Amino acid sequence: MSDDVRNIILGLAASAISAALGWFVRTYLWRRKLRRQQRFFGLPTGSECLLVVNRDPGAREWSVARHDVFALIELAALIKDCRAHAEILPHDTAWQGFGARTEFCIGGPVSNQRMAAHLRSMLPGVEVNPDSIGPDRGAFTIDGETYRLDKGSVEYILLARIAADENTGNSRPVFLSSGQTAITNQAAVRYLARHYPRLARKYGLDGSFCLLLKVVNSQAYGPDVVEVVADVTRAASTPNSRPAAITAE
Repeated sequence: MSDDVRNIILGLAASAISAALGWFVRTYLWRRKLRRQQRFFGLPTGSECLLVVNRDPGAREWSVARHDVFALIELAALIKDCRAHAEILPHDTAWQGFGARTEFCIGGPVSNQRMAAHLRSMLPGVEVNPDSIGPDRGAFTIDGETYRLDKGSVEYILLARIAADENTGNSRPVFLSSGQTAITNQAAVRYLARHYPRLARKYGLDGSFCLLLKVVNSQAYGPDVVEVVADVTRAASTPNSRPAAITAE
């Protein structure tokens, strides 16, 4: 065998080994990312989750607000990425416990009965003004601070991940997107989908958190400009000395 042929064979072998090693590393990293994503969202391959949606409070008949529909679409894409499946239920028909399946609950407590129940039991430190008119309509009060709605300019939303109690045998998390307007629900879902790796690093793949987010100038920028106002996990999880002002229709 001549030196030229030997060099060609060695070059081809080195290229094949490099390609195989590159494929292995990329596959390993992709699978690791997928496993972390599935664990954070509680969505292993082939599992089912629950999407609980509110009704549009401005409509007489049962309907879902346009931006809540957009939020569901973005969640559907995230669930598909995890290779899981979803069941969509109206808020007033989701009569079941939590933890057996991952749940994404969308909408404020006034228009979403299940959200109201979740806030009372999981985040008792959150007060929501149920009034539909007036300067305090839909306002959040957390740890003595009130966050008022200025529609189209400044709108607030709570984004929470509540880890289930593994001692009960139910270990799937509940995600809450409780906004003052429908567009804030879409903004929170988009924020969750984009920033879950950072949230997982900060709070752990199995941890709980509650963030107060602010959607800025939605009338111009839609759901894209979102700021983190505060981590209110501790304050929201601590019961108030007086009952929270939450009612559901």
